[in-house]
Amino acid sequence: MTPQPTVWPAFRYHDARGAIRFLTEVLGFEETLVVPGENGVAHAELRWPEGGAVMLGSSGGPADGVHDEMKPGASAAYVVSDRVDEIYARVREAGAEISLELHDTDFGSHTFTVRDPEGNAWTVGTYRGA
Repeated sequence: MTPQPTVWPAFRYHDARGAIRFLTEVLGFEETLVVPGENGVAHAELRWPEGGAVMLGSSGGPADGVHDEMKPGASAAYVVSDRVDEIYARVREAGAEISLELHDTDFGSHTFTVRDPEGNAWTVGTYRGA
């Protein structure tokens, strides 16, 4: 059983619903919660099937002192997977912007980086950390 996430990277998007489609259909996240808001999505949670999760929402929502300062397209995340080649093929098929082609690193990761439609960098790799 996959453990419950305890660290939640957060993202803001101009088009949060479009980001959810990209992250689920192309990268493979699973939509677990989407709360509609005045400007699109007030709050959404997406789980990574191999463990972990992210939160996201639409920009321009009510000021909360933290998340309202986040800029869409200025974030990055590293996602661990044993299915890197499968995800890479799906990303290429979708025509997404690959900013770092699939390769093997000196530290043992099989990895690539793709940009979501608003410019956030998502690196997918096999490296699970030291």
